[in-house]
Amino acid sequence: MKIAMMARNPNLYSHKRLVEAAEQRGHSMDIINTLQCYMNITSHRPELRYKGEKLTGYDAVVPRIGASVTFYGLAVLRQFEMMGVYPLNESVAIGRSRDKLRSLQLLARDGIGLPVTGFANSAKFADDVIKVAGGAPVIIKLLEGTQGIGVVLGETHNSAKSVIEAFGGAKINILVQEFIKEAGGMDIRCLVVGDKIVAAMKRQGAEGDFRSNLHRGGSADTIKITPEERSTAVRSAKAMGLNVCGVDLLRSNHGSVVMEVNSSPGLEGVEKATGIDIAGKIIEFLEKNAKPNRTKTRGRG
Repeated sequence: MKIAMMARNPNLYSHKRLVEAAEQRGHSMDIINTLQCYMNITSHRPELRYKGEKLTGYDAVVPRIGASVTFYGLAVLRQFEMMGVYPLNESVAIGRSRDKLRSLQLLARDGIGLPVTGFANSAKFADDVIKVAGGAPVIIKLLEGTQGIGVVLGETHNSAKSVIEAFGGAKINILVQEFIKEAGGMDIRCLVVGDKIVAAMKRQGAEGDFRSNLHRGGSADTIKITPEERSTAVRSAKAMGLNVCGVDLLRSNHGSVVMEVNSSPGLEGVEKATGIDIAGKIIEFLEKNAKPNRTKTRGRG
């Protein structure tokens, strides 16, 4: 197979591992800088161009679209889909997962466990939104945040209200969620490939930090997940329409709840914690499924 990877940094661990895994199996993988692609949007003859040349002959595309370039990245991925190239994750599914509010609504629609979450347009309803989320302490999240950035713990009602009003004054959309204290700063990242969990790790936040992100100084280790957690992660991936993703779970007093579904999960932490060849499993998935014009949504939904 000839595979394209949409990525801006070829030196990231995840990107190097995917190239390595593809080449070990006899495939070629080109890393294409997403922002240097441009397109000819024409009926019946869609084209993608890169550094003055047409991009042709690809069997599959692996989108590794950074959160800061989601809009343009999805446009490029849609163009690949229009050209009949099989996407590891479809543009519509990535768009769903990147919109925190929409993703929570889709998960809730499918009956998947979530932290109690409030959302409002106006900060004047801050008192009631905090009450909806179960009262202080609460977690306040930017809709566009990633890797633990833009996540604030409002420890008291007044401090939470002040943060909500500050974001509201700046016209920034936020979610207010219940704080799962019993999780103790630990979450579970489940790696889904196809309809299976291929690996799981627990992430523990750094001392004094309620966020467990490895980018924020957290640590990773292996963990045995329960059948309920396995089912929750697989159902979450299906609700988003993602073939490959990381599903982040918290263990709460009312069962496992989903914090986030990540469409471009990093491989370094989970591969090193578990010793499992995740990159190889992703390439194997492409080998079984990559066929021309197999995009399910074709840009709809």
